[in-house]
Amino acid sequence: MAVPDVAVSLDEPWHLSPSVAIRPESFGALAYHFGNRRLTFLKRPELLAVVQGLDEAADVRTALANAGVPSDEWTAYVAALDSLASADMIRPRTGQDSAP
Repeated sequence: MAVPDVAVSLDEPWHLSPSVAIRPESFGALAYHFGNRRLTFLKRPELLAVVQGLDEAADVRTALANAGVPSDEWTAYVAALDSLASADMIRPRTGQDSAP
């Protein structure tokens, strides 16, 4: 299930799609979606840290801060998260999903 037209907001909780497996690499990570068979490269270790931290963080802002991403770079990271959301790699977290 893709998540079309859903923009990632700093103040909302997100999580890794349950259909996605992540394999850390020296450059960041490979993310594979078993449902749509998409392979995505997370090209920075910091982006990997943000994605891995989404499940535990109260919101995207907290995940970015916890990963040590400087606030002046958040716009670029949110754009990367938007791209991951459009590929169903990450999803908005609802009350049914795990919460911090």
